[in-house]
Amino acid sequence: MLNQLLANFYEKDLLKLIEEVNLFKKEEDLWKTLGTVKNSAGNLTLHIIGGLNHFFGALISHTGYIRNRDLEFSQKGVARKDLVAQLEAAIPMVRAAINAIPPEQMDAAYPIPFDDANNSNSYVIVRLLAHPDYHLGQVNYLRRILEKD
Repeated sequence: MLNQLLANFYEKDLLKLIEEVNLFKKEEDLWKTLGTVKNSAGNLTLHIIGGLNHFFGALISHTGYIRNRDLEFSQKGVARKDLVAQLEAAIPMVRAAINAIPPEQMDAAYPIPFDDANNSNSYVIVRLLAHPDYHLGQVNYLRRILEKD
């Protein structure tokens, strides 16, 4: 039951991020920053996609995904439709990874140290749920600032 609840939260948040990406009036604004903001909405989206594919895909589901975290912040100009497609693909991938962990294994150790400690699967899954939400707020705020006209 907890697995289903967590998977539903991830899906809800990823759908909200898809909505935010689609709300940008001008696609090129996905790659703009303003003032002291250093990460564009597009790069934050790539970062979320990369993190989910790494922590859920590679480490839980053994998808073979190899993360290039630096590229998440340096790559520019990815088409909106491609960002959306990657976010849409992340939903069933995250759901499958969470559901692959039997309830009795939620307190077992996550495959690698996380937050500089050996933490449980449940700790990592809950902790990672907050991270995309943080960036979702940044994307929303940046979109509204960039499109204040």
